Amino acid sequence: MFGRFKKSKSPDTAAPESNAPLITEQTLAAALERVALPEWGAPIPSSWVRIEAGHATLTLPFAADERVLEPLRADADLGQLKWQLKLAIEKLPNSQPELPMTFGNVIVISSGKGGVGKSSVSVQLALALQQLGANVGILDADVYGPSLPTMLGGQEQKLEINAQQKMIPHQRHGIWASSLGYLTDTKDAAIWRGPMASAALQQLFRDTKWPRLDYLIVDMPPGTGDIQLTFAQKLPITGAVIVTTPQTVALADAEKGITMFRKVGVPITGLLENMSYYQCSQCGHQDAIFGVDGGVRVAEREQVPLLGQWPLDARIRAGLDEGNPLVATQPVAPLSKLMKDSAYKLAVELYRQAYKKRTA
Repeated sequence: MFGRFKKSKSPDTAAPESNAPLITEQTLAAALERVALPEWGAPIPSSWVRIEAGHATLTLPFAADERVLEPLRADADLGQLKWQLKLAIEKLPNSQPELPMTFGNVIVISSGKGGVGKSSVSVQLALALQQLGANVGILDADVYGPSLPTMLGGQEQKLEINAQQKMIPHQRHGIWASSLGYLTDTKDAAIWRGPMASAALQQLFRDTKWPRLDYLIVDMPPGTGDIQLTFAQKLPITGAVIVTTPQTVALADAEKGITMFRKVGVPITGLLENMSYYQCSQCGHQDAIFGVDGGVRVAEREQVPLLGQWPLDARIRAGLDEGNPLVATQPVAPLSKLMKDSAYKLAVELYRQAYKKRTA
């Protein structure tokens, strides 16, 4: 962990002063104990830090951006060092340990019912993780109503098939995307029985030639039926995110989704409350049209992390309708920062769950 530290010498043997900050190994160890990284909630492991001649590198096993360095730079002792961030995102255990970890960390985005903005959340989380420094793919598993081609754009460009009969995913806004919507006409209806749809999803998952990924976001169809069970039981899942609105009907279905994933051994990484409120663009008034803090209460009752509360905002809708998501086109906008905060919480929680099992 530690490189070269500046050591004090007696006056008669003192070497010429260098410009390196004065910090001892003991001082550093104490600082790492007291300084908390955002959302980590535990001392910083010494293996994450390396110091060499006054320069310090924080290497994280999950997606993050430079904001994570702020508490280190603000500390009286650690602030003497010149900090830089490096990512070495780990591939974590999944629900099917016998399968090869080919696809990175697979995160399914699910909802108990339709109409809660699950696909919108999936796209924005994928883009936010990419902006946090990760290599990200997104799979449109909603085979009955694939929406990624609309939300990410490029729906007129069909997926290419290589000589090995593998589908080449599109690269849109810095992430890799695969969807049945890139294979069929947008007006064609997918009329499949459950087993056919489940088989199509497995083929789409396995026969897409993904590049090396840190995270693969899977936009699941709503509900807790055959497709969801097949995916959970036969494909490797690192964690699941449940999307809900604060509305009572949506909350009941969200709890059903949590129960389903727990029964098949898939960890619940977190719950995200979408459409938490509407904020008037003219006067700034917030109106909780679907209720107040319903997702917060479910997260507390089910003991799952709350990843965020996103507003109902016309700018999010407009960007997705045009194939130019807000996170991609306005990455420093307050709304984009809110969504990137949720993506960071997701990455931290995904790793924390695996870390707790490893150290238990």
